[in-house]
Amino acid sequence: MSDDEVWKRRLMAYTFVRMLGLAIFFLGIAIAYGNLLRPGGWPQVGAIVAIAGTLGALLTPRLLKRRWDRAS
Repeated sequence: MSDDEVWKRRLMAYTFVRMLGLAIFFLGIAIAYGNLLRPGGWPQVGAIVAIAGTLGALLTPRLLKRRWDRAS
C-alpha cells in the first residue's frame, strides 16, 4: 500500500470516529428532550449519553493518532 492510500484510510477512520461521536452526542440530546425512551424525555440518561458522545468525539481521534504514530 502506498503512503497516499495509508493516509487516505487514516483520514477516513479519523473522520468516521469524529462523526460517530457527534451522532452519539445528538442521540443523547434527543433522549434528554425527545420522546425516544419515555414520554417527556429522560434528561439524566440523555446527559450521560451526550457526555459519552462528546468524549468519544474528542478523545478517540487523539488515541488513534497516538497509535498510528507508534506504528510508524
